[in-house]
Amino acid sequence: MAAAKQLPGPQDLSDDEREALEALLFSLADDEFVIAERYTEWQVRAPTIESDISVANIAQDELGHARLYYDLLEDFGYEEPDLIWERDASEWRHSTLCELPFDEGDWADYVVRSFLFDEAEYIRLQALEGSSYPRLADRIEKILAEETYHREHARSWLERLCEDDESRARMQDAVDRLMPHALTLFAPTDEDIEARIDDLGIRTENLLTMREEWLDEVVPRLESVGLHVEEAQLPEQYDVHHADFDLPDELGRDQSHTDAWFDLYDEFTKSYRELGRHEAAKIMKDPDDE
Repeated sequence: MAAAKQLPGPQDLSDDEREALEALLFSLADDEFVIAERYTEWQVRAPTIESDISVANIAQDELGHARLYYDLLEDFGYEEPDLIWERDASEWRHSTLCELPFDEGDWADYVVRSFLFDEAEYIRLQALEGSSYPRLADRIEKILAEETYHREHARSWLERLCEDDESRARMQDAVDRLMPHALTLFAPTDEDIEARIDDLGIRTENLLTMREEWLDEVVPRLESVGLHVEEAQLPEQYDVHHADFDLPDELGRDQSHTDAWFDLYDEFTKSYRELGRHEAAKIMKDPDDE
């Protein structure tokens, strides 16, 4: 992808530039926020004390990453309640991989989900390091460093849980259940806007290229530990719309969601609503002040 000219600050963006940035930022932020909400369900329930601590730290990291992206959206006049607590559940743009409940508290579900998500996130972040929007590019180094640890944690557990037949079978069940939803991480929010994101250089790789790179990483690694992915054959056989994959009915990116998402949304906004809040208490510093 050819290098694009550097975009101006938030107040000087054209309407088309701002629309493209907002679409990308919402998808990035929503993924991080929602998967963090799901990860918190594993605190004090993971198989070891060390993994309890790791999951808690990873969830905190993901919330921090969401904050970095939401903060950029605040440049455009949004306030935190608009972005999270009072935004209608049907308007969120996260992948459905992030919103699914864990299958009967199965640790294999957490491991496979985090592996698929973290490998995708690492690739997406690399495509943002050279972003033409400086305020976004400036934040990627911090996020990428933390995602490196997340990948190592997921890869370690992936290998560990595939060492015997019984746990490998549970891992295979998780792969079969979650892989179609993981593919929605690379589903377009809107075809025209996605093309504009690429043309403006807001990211340096398009969805198709990133998905091919992701499949090239996750499929061999899954196969190396005795797992298989029926749908994922050769990345070049598939177009950007995943026409040859059996995708779920709800993609998330297009604002279609599973019933589980609406239950989760009601749960994490419950205290805000019941307390009659109209603004959110700040629990993290503004990234620009750090």
